[in-house]
Amino acid sequence: MKNDYDKFWGESDYYTSPNQVSDTMICETEKLLGYKLPNAYIELIKLKNGGTPVNTCFPTNTATSWAKDHIAITAILGIGGMWGIDSIELGSKFMIEEWGYPNIGILVCSCPSGGHDAIMMDYSECGINGNPKVIHVDVETFDEPKITILAENFETFIKGLVHEKEFAPSEEEFNSYDVSDAWIETNFLNHMKKQNKDQ
Repeated sequence: MKNDYDKFWGESDYYTSPNQVSDTMICETEKLLGYKLPNAYIELIKLKNGGTPVNTCFPTNTATSWAKDHIAITAILGIGGMWGIDSIELGSKFMIEEWGYPNIGILVCSCPSGGHDAIMMDYSECGINGNPKVIHVDVETFDEPKITILAENFETFIKGLVHEKEFAPSEEEFNSYDVSDAWIETNFLNHMKKQNKDQ
């Protein structure tokens, strides 16, 4: 995988955990979180222990809270340090317990919303020792978290990431935008309509 991902990571080390990933760290993290980590994830974080990749967008067939045709990530999280998936203050268990993410796996990527949506490895079908799907989860809803399946496994997910410029509007599209074109999450829109009606 190393040759395939020599140019995978961006230059920023902001989300990079401080220590080189060891087999002991992996075992301890798996024990803490209760899931076997996918080989593709382990191989990737052994090259660099988390960080922001060059390509930060993943195409979707349905609208998400981020955009009508894709999601965006700020980082793939490693192990250890403040940003690790095992972090007490910002890790996967904390986000599940405090932010309302479904208890079905591991939060593995942060998103630009600052905690209101994230990317998870979903073990609900494969079991704790299986190869999990990758999903986008939006918890900023007025109902249950909204889940969008992104990829059948972590390797497919990271290989499917594309550069943000792929979704940049053309100059003609940009000039034609109107505030009414903005995509609004359906549950939020219905909630606001109901509030206005009740007043």
